Amino acid sequence: MTRRARLHDFRTIWISDLHLGTRGCKAEFLLDFLRDTEAETIYLVGDIIDGWRLKKSWYWPQAHNDVIQKVLRKVRKGTRVIYVPGNHDEWLRDFTQLQFGGVEVMDDAIHVTADGHRLLVLHGDVFDAVVMHARWLALLGDGAYTAAVWLNRHFNTVRRRLGYPYWSLSAYLKRRVKNAMQYITSFEEAVADEARRRGVEGVVCGHIHHAELRKIGDILYCNSGDWVESCTALVEHFDGRLEVLHWIDPWHLDPLPVQASASIERTAETPLPVLAK
Repeated sequence: MTRRARLHDFRTIWISDLHLGTRGCKAEFLLDFLRDTEAETIYLVGDIIDGWRLKKSWYWPQAHNDVIQKVLRKVRKGTRVIYVPGNHDEWLRDFTQLQFGGVEVMDDAIHVTADGHRLLVLHGDVFDAVVMHARWLALLGDGAYTAAVWLNRHFNTVRRRLGYPYWSLSAYLKRRVKNAMQYITSFEEAVADEARRRGVEGVVCGHIHHAELRKIGDILYCNSGDWVESCTALVEHFDGRLEVLHWIDPWHLDPLPVQASASIERTAETPLPVLAK
């Protein structure tokens, strides 16, 4: 298998929910993405390192270390990297306004696009009532989610050996289970309300592992997805246009897979295609 030699340049890249330190993290796909892309600014939108899982059992293979080193090399070459912690790496919230290896840590950030629009960047867990008000239930949910990811990983090992493409069990369940869809909708609306309250035109978040790019009323809602299930990233082109990229198996995709795009002026409220398989 030969990796592509192309390099894709963007003004900005947002990635979230890598969950480094867990067996579900698709670090190899992420490394391929980082090698094939460059940006002036990269936002790490929370749950980059999974402190919850690492506290229970230590798991840190070389590929996860390679991801960290690759990000730091981009910083040394001039890329601005901003880390907005999430709930799984919440310990970093004690170090906001500091830098580690040139990586800036912030509670949240305001990003101004090339065409002058302001986007609020945050992880989104503060709008998750389960995480905020019933932490024990969130931890129980995290265990169930980990089990689903474990099952999904072994299921896809068999699929790959049989020549079938990657398929995400947990993403499938999210789309099919009514309560999950209601949760996602409520979360999206709550985040959009916060953006509206802050007086910005859009918001970029992560947390729910559900990549999306659509208008909610007058707010452009962007979710960069995750690198456990769907392997997605949000990018900004140099003209300010935003797109969500799907990077499940880039060696078999030509040209670069673009799944959805939108601009601040887009007025249709019909959701764009959900990216997670």
